[in-house]
Amino acid sequence: MAYDPGALNASLAAAVGNDPALLGELRAAFIESAARQLDLMGRARCDANWHFAASRLKGLAASFGAVGLMALADEALDGAPGDPVVLRKIDHAILDFAA
Repeated sequence: MAYDPGALNASLAAAVGNDPALLGELRAAFIESAARQLDLMGRARCDANWHFAASRLKGLAASFGAVGLMALADEALDGAPGDPVVLRKIDHAILDFAA
């Protein structure tokens, strides 16, 4: 499933206007933060760490209007901690935002 970065772009533009440098910095910060939470989820060795990272990812996605990524974070929260399928889906979504 591909994730349209259009909502992210629209949210960023609404927040900072038409400043390409600032848009790029915020986009990079979003992607870096999302990747960090994915890494924490992948390294989680207990349910609490998994849920904490998935909740942080959901909050980050909500802050930037990334509805598809929010849904994946919900899927992670509703599913089994360490689920490799949801980790791959989140990874692909982040890669789509980075493209």
